[in-house]
Amino acid sequence: VQLQASGGGLVQAGGSLRLSCAASGRIRPISAVGWYHQAPGKQRELVASKSGGQTSYADSVKGRFTISLDNAKNTMYLQMNNLSPEDTGIYYCNMRRGWDNYWGQGTLVTVSS
Repeated sequence: VQLQASGGGLVQAGGSLRLSCAASGRIRPISAVGWYHQAPGKQRELVASKSGGQTSYADSVKGRFTISLDNAKNTMYLQMNNLSPEDTGIYYCNMRRGWDNYWGQGTLVTVSS
């Protein structure tokens, strides 16, 4: 299984981006998905997750980010609105199938003030 993340880029503060992460290979059934953010010089942290019908968000992104999963396409998304410079960093996608855990390569988001 391979995950390919895309959608990062340079955006001004207040702008929006939509990240995608497509899985290839035998990933089904997907039990949970998550997006992680690694700011420059900091540890990777979970910002959004989805398992079944439940979603969870870090306080820093609540009300601004939305995680979703298209099971038919084996693709997960992260809609990011009202971006701030603090959102700058590499975003990694994660998919789980039972006890198996898969990571994407990361996509860089840069938010200018």
